[in-house]
Amino acid sequence: MGAAATSDYRGSTSAQHFGDPQAEGESLRSGCGVYDLGFRAKISLTGPDRVRWLNGMVTNNVRDLAAGRGVYAFLLNPQGHILGDMFTYNRGESITVDTDINQAEKILSTFDHYIIMDDVEVKNLSDDLTALGVAGPQAVKVLAGAGLAVSELQPLQLQNVTWDGVESTIIRGEDDPNASYEIWLPPSAVRRSWDALVAAGATRVGSDAIELHRIMSGIPRYGVDIRERDLPQETEQARALNFNKGCYVGQEIVERIRSRGMVHRKFSGFVADAAVVPGTKILAGEKEVGEVTSAASATISDREIHVALGYIRREVGTPGRDVMIGPTRARVASLPFTDALPQAERSLEERPA
Repeated sequence: MGAAATSDYRGSTSAQHFGDPQAEGESLRSGCGVYDLGFRAKISLTGPDRVRWLNGMVTNNVRDLAAGRGVYAFLLNPQGHILGDMFTYNRGESITVDTDINQAEKILSTFDHYIIMDDVEVKNLSDDLTALGVAGPQAVKVLAGAGLAVSELQPLQLQNVTWDGVESTIIRGEDDPNASYEIWLPPSAVRRSWDALVAAGATRVGSDAIELHRIMSGIPRYGVDIRERDLPQETEQARALNFNKGCYVGQEIVERIRSRGMVHRKFSGFVADAAVVPGTKILAGEKEVGEVTSAASATISDREIHVALGYIRREVGTPGRDVMIGPTRARVASLPFTDALPQAERSLEERPA
């Protein structure tokens, strides 16, 4: 698709950029960008026991999920540690699980391990189904210009459509400062659909800008910000948890954490004076209190900003708190950074050197 560079991104070879990553990132904030979601895998669950069985596997409520709707969820081991994350969508006669390609093998093997006497069939659809992403404040306008009307969709709602003669599915992303959409379609239709979106005004966006947008939005990535050693409440992803759905694998640990008190650390954002790198320890005074898991730098509104995601002990993780990331001054920030950044930048500038 005319990419200037390619790299491995989340388990798939992706366009790294199309010449100007900063402009590509700006399109996601102020215009409309189109990007390849080939790093996402689709897994289909069919059979009469699919809803009951999956509801007993993941942390969110699949049992009461209306047709055409989705939820974000974790898959846990019996000790409550996170084996993977996913979106699950009720397609009526089936459930579609959407996750990163580099998680698919583990999720499929875990599913296979727990299907014993249940009438559930699991199928990896990744060879037959891929996706494009469209995001930014002009996304609805661009989609309409390309022949897709989506203005009535709610977050994590999907709709089956016929687009340019191809059976496709369009999904509204989760709540986002700027609306985002996914278009699920066969691989053979990707190039033509991509060209139609670009012709309607979308900017081509590579993985560099996608990753920056993810970090700025405060969205943790499994394998980077969420690891198997982490517990659900440490990740601050309340959207993945439902406490009224009944039993599931790892539920006893999650409920014990809720009933007996909070975990000792939490996922948070940080605004720094200079670029930082993942793995750097976070210090409060002379005490080590956390670690950076993702970091990015960008020029936004003619200003160079440096942000990071990571974990910090709860007693020092209050937004606005001064910390050090290695030798670099930083401040704890609320997520997403679109809400916290202006205040955090001013606070950093006001502090003495």
